[in-house]
Amino acid sequence: MTADSTTALGNKGEALAVAYLQKKGYAILVRNYRYRKAEIDVIALGEGFLVILEVKTRTGGFYEDLSGSITANKIRRLIAAADHFALENNYDIEIRFDIVQVVLRATGHQIHHIKDAFYFF
Repeated sequence: MTADSTTALGNKGEALAVAYLQKKGYAILVRNYRYRKAEIDVIALGEGFLVILEVKTRTGGFYEDLSGSITANKIRRLIAAADHFALENNYDIEIRFDIVQVVLRATGHQIHHIKDAFYFF
């Protein structure tokens, strides 16, 4: 897969994830928020939390184990970026880290939302 097709796949997955989250009542604040070396795919308000979402888009017929897809370094960068966003925008609310996995198939797509995907304590 080329870099352009990977980017297009990721963008499609993010758009599907955002639509899914909006249907679930989440208010989307920012997409592709960057802070230093970190990028947060989606930042939303929902269920009483500031929700930091990592979107993983795949093609295929099954959900894979995501435990190894987000490294400890990436988690540290996401935490720093989330903290910066919350302080910069005066959000005094609990932060939750979620993963939304989008599986694209020829017949459509499936979305799997993992709440509290990792903890930062």
